[in-house]
Amino acid sequence: MIIAERIRSNVQIAVDTLRANKLRSSLTILGVVIGVSTVMTMAAIVQGIQDQIVRTIEIAGPTTFYVVKVFSQTPVNPDRLPKWIRVRPDLVQEEADRIKQLPEVSYAAIWAQDNGRLSYEAQRTQNILVMGADDRYQEIQGGELLDGRWFTPAELAAGSSVVVLDENAARKLFGRESVLDKQIRISGRPARVIGLYAQPENIFSPPGQDIGAIIPYQMMDHQFTIDKTNALYIPVKPKPGFTTEQAQEAVTIAMREMRRLRPADKNNFDLITQDQILDTFNKITGVFFLVMIVLSSVGLLVGGIGVMAIMMVSVTSRTREIGIRKALGATRKEILFQFLVEAATLTGFGGALGILIGLTFGRLATLAMKIDAGVPIGLTLVAVMVSVSIGIVFGMLPAQRAAKLDPVDALRYE
Repeated sequence: MIIAERIRSNVQIAVDTLRANKLRSSLTILGVVIGVSTVMTMAAIVQGIQDQIVRTIEIAGPTTFYVVKVFSQTPVNPDRLPKWIRVRPDLVQEEADRIKQLPEVSYAAIWAQDNGRLSYEAQRTQNILVMGADDRYQEIQGGELLDGRWFTPAELAAGSSVVVLDENAARKLFGRESVLDKQIRISGRPARVIGLYAQPENIFSPPGQDIGAIIPYQMMDHQFTIDKTNALYIPVKPKPGFTTEQAQEAVTIAMREMRRLRPADKNNFDLITQDQILDTFNKITGVFFLVMIVLSSVGLLVGGIGVMAIMMVSVTSRTREIGIRKALGATRKEILFQFLVEAATLTGFGGALGILIGLTFGRLATLAMKIDAGVPIGLTLVAVMVSVSIGIVFGMLPAQRAAKLDPVDALRYE
């Protein structure tokens, strides 16, 4: 109780000092505010995107995996492929059909994607993502068919020029008009709208790469130029009762047999699991987040030096007060404790303000990116502790100086 009372009393003294020197105190804690708010903003964005990725993986199912020509954390230039990638065969429809027949697999198909603009009369969209898939696209990616239908087997086999539009792209082209049976152009190629699709709210797409249209894979194969290194893949879902590892082993054996690989030959294809996708994302955002922490640490360092300076000034201006307190029986530890609490209060206030600003900007950023982000509670607590710790560390020297003052000399100070 005595310690709690001392802390309360010293915090009140710190608040009174802050009020008496508003401008000086505000400039002192500015560095702490900038540093903490930067970290909190980035934390809100990173956590929001990560939550979206995890929810998207849950939609597709944590067991879904993908067969690709090559797995790279960054897309490779299709015009400048290294030899070890060039010698790898491209994925083909027959391989997807063979995988689909495996007893361990419930679904497999070949999908592709490309960038293009959608146009209708005078209306035109920005560059968006066009998916070449099949009638089970919704089963894999989630979402809802708002109107119309998916592709028929005949349309899939023939590569008919039909399209299921994303609702956002449809609104840009048609406003509130009905979209069904309208003739649009996809990168200049005509296609008839047969359905209106709404992506799930928690699906993740890179900024500027919203999925605007889904067309039959054969249409994309016949009418578009597919980047078969980066944009062609086979999604695979294991049958209930089989693990991802069992399905992967069966797929690997089937692919090696179709490609006539000998036992000593390495795989000339890659398998990507949902865990690998999430791990790749975590590495990318981890580096980005680390850079932000380093940059914001500069602000925290500046704020800490400012705290040290202001506390030095405070010790000097309150020398006579310190002498009176010592003359009345205050010990060195009590004086040291008083100034450490004052420094921690100063930076703690800056940290709280920085958290509030950071979370506000983070929320605005995630709303602009259409990401449903929660509050990073763990990091919020860390930010509070760090800001208070800065006050204690950088306030130690001024506090020690105050504690070592001779009471007689302090009382003589003018």
